[in-house]
Amino acid sequence: MTHLSVNINKIALLRNARGGSLPDLVQAAKDIESFGSQGITVHPRPDQRHIRYDDVPALRAVVTTEFNIEGRPDRAFLDLVLANPPQQCTLVPDTDGQLTSDHGWDTVEQQTELWEVVQELQKKGIRTSVFVDPDAKMVEGAKLAGADRVEFYTGPFAHDFKKDPFEAVKAYTKAAHVANKIGIGINAGHDLNLENLRFFKEHCPQLLEVSIGHALIADALYYGLENTVKMYLRQLQR
Repeated sequence: MTHLSVNINKIALLRNARGGSLPDLVQAAKDIESFGSQGITVHPRPDQRHIRYDDVPALRAVVTTEFNIEGRPDRAFLDLVLANPPQQCTLVPDTDGQLTSDHGWDTVEQQTELWEVVQELQKKGIRTSVFVDPDAKMVEGAKLAGADRVEFYTGPFAHDFKKDPFEAVKAYTKAAHVANKIGIGINAGHDLNLENLRFFKEHCPQLLEVSIGHALIADALYYGLENTVKMYLRQLQR
């Protein structure tokens, strides 16, 4: 079974809209785990518009499944991760003010930079994942950079899914075969939802983990958080 890691950024965004502590982010993480999620993902950005840096220690203290911290590996981010070591750190090439992640690393051109970061994280026992587009060269570059896993950016798949699902997933299937051949694990995330998740899983061999936030929290407005987590888990069952 592919693991589900729930990204709780949008819960933090709702809390920050009023400047208080409602909803309680720590309690939400604990509840999501109790509903069956195998992980919790956070993505602190420099502007701290959703997950704040001071949320990370509080979450690290209570998360009992896999804790995944993703973000741009600048010095402030790396210091935060190293001080609160998660089970996994996902490196994402965000720019300042970026609304959401929308592209993967160029793991060929940026291989030295990534290698240095990966080594620093792995010395603390942190599994590293590199956010990439579904391209064989980018997968191979991540492996050469020392990463344990890649995370496929699935935005283009989700965008094209309704038009032609088989064409939309083709590049991911090919990239997954390359990853499996060279021995690097596969994660995936971005715009995966109840409509497209099962299809993606079925066509991405040996998919280890998906990270889902926006769609899951949006669905929870209608179905309730516990029911929604379980609905997503069912999509990932064989």
